[in-house]
Amino acid sequence: EQGLEPAPEADKSRLLRRLCFDLTGLPPTPDLMERFLSDEFPGAYEKIVDSLLASPAYGERMAMNWLDLARYSDTHGYQDDLPRIMWPWRDWVIKAFNENMPYDRFVSWQLAGDLLPNATKEQILATGFNRNHKITQEGGVIDEEYRVEYVADRTNTLGKAFLGLTMECARCHDHKYDPISTKEYYSLFAFFNNVPEKGFVPNLQTPDPWIPLTQTDVTGVLNFLNTQETLQKKEDTIRLMVMADQPADKKRATFVLNRGQYDQPITPVEPGTPAAVLPLDTSLPVNRLGLSQWLFNPKNPLTARVTVNRLWQEIFGRGIVSTPDNFGMQGALPTHPELLDWLAVDFREHGWDVKRLLRQMLTSAAYRQSSEASKADLANDPENIWLARGPRYRLPYEFIRDQILATSGLLVKKIGGPSVKPYQPPGLWEEISTEKTTDAFRGEFSYVPDTGADKMYRRSIYTYNRRTIPPPTHLSFDAPMRDLCEVRRTRTSTPLQALALLNDRQVLEAARVLAQRMIRDSRNDAPEKRIEKAFRRIAGRQPGRS
Repeated sequence: EQGLEPAPEADKSRLLRRLCFDLTGLPPTPDLMERFLSDEFPGAYEKIVDSLLASPAYGERMAMNWLDLARYSDTHGYQDDLPRIMWPWRDWVIKAFNENMPYDRFVSWQLAGDLLPNATKEQILATGFNRNHKITQEGGVIDEEYRVEYVADRTNTLGKAFLGLTMECARCHDHKYDPISTKEYYSLFAFFNNVPEKGFVPNLQTPDPWIPLTQTDVTGVLNFLNTQETLQKKEDTIRLMVMADQPADKKRATFVLNRGQYDQPITPVEPGTPAAVLPLDTSLPVNRLGLSQWLFNPKNPLTARVTVNRLWQEIFGRGIVSTPDNFGMQGALPTHPELLDWLAVDFREHGWDVKRLLRQMLTSAAYRQSSEASKADLANDPENIWLARGPRYRLPYEFIRDQILATSGLLVKKIGGPSVKPYQPPGLWEEISTEKTTDAFRGEFSYVPDTGADKMYRRSIYTYNRRTIPPPTHLSFDAPMRDLCEVRRTRTSTPLQALALLNDRQVLEAARVLAQRMIRDSRNDAPEKRIEKAFRRIAGRQPGRS
């Protein structure tokens, strides 16, 4: 229809590199390259796909985007931006992806694990998802104002992450473009309005509600947690923020708020869902558990499509709907609507199996195409909307940094645990952490890099994220600040990115270590041979081709 022909299949070395980044966020190892390039048997490619899906690194790669969606951070945000402990939830996300937890269960535990019958500590821990939002610990704030903001954040996150709708527009007025009323917004808001929390939390206290994680838990039901040195004594505990609902006799009433203002309640509302999407089935419990079941009702037109589209975006660089956060009237139309429908139904009918869905995409002829294109093809379809060639786009910063560490041999592949503080520019926090705003009692005054390889050279998913001052190189490469739910990263190309890599201490150190390794391991090789080996290690292919 578009006058385009499919590109030939990519050569094996480029295809392997593409596949490794898409499934693990890491480059192929030299051993894996040799094994794949020398395997001429039918099914060699599918075998590699399966082995990468089974890799522990797969869970870390998939968690990276889920942390963006869940607005994960190591601090509370706002002006004081004091530290919090949420990394045990991150460990659980990695475990859930690696175990290929069905997506409906994965989401339901995060939205309502505490409401499941006889909920386990793991199911309650999963609800940390909806405590990742910003929380204020600044004196003088109005408690109810900020509590309402927390509830609105959860409502907006549900809309963007699972429904692909800009729900927040209806907080102040009926949605201008989509059939969502203000009353329906606050009916959805009501599901999250009974958490026994406060808007203001005193300095360095863990905001209610929370659960203690102990050494007994870590040796038992929560044995996937990598606590490292955080639980040194039997009586030590980790306090993790989770979800809970107040008892029925203390249930909060929910009102439509005039123009979204916390102190201007108008009309009382009961929990409910947008009728234009799907009315809430009367057989479902009227709480967060019922809401999660509503999301995965076969009649719900959005959940499966939004999820499939977001995963397609991660693999092909662009969603079938190019606005993954907006499936409404102002969003883009799907380029391949029948494909989106088929994938969504197939995903649902096969048990919401994420690995199976990804395998379908990765073994398709569309994915395996070469990314090379003629001038005519580039002129006719510069954004590759019609998939006449393979995906080609800039890697996210985490992949770039992790590749640098991996190819130098510095990368420590330990899974999970507390966030770490690798090299950052000197004076990173001092600019805003003056004595006027922060002191030793209130939180962290100065960024002090960790020492030791097990902390300095961890994967970038574990880098400490201070919400008001994120790692600057991450920002230069378009990583979000994690203030709000984000389901798509922008991709820019600026001189600052080149300057960051040319001057980054971590990059220079990795380059030195790689050079020393090549000299040591190739002592008897000619310089040209050493260069060739280094090129293959970094680029994943033989030099000599464009």
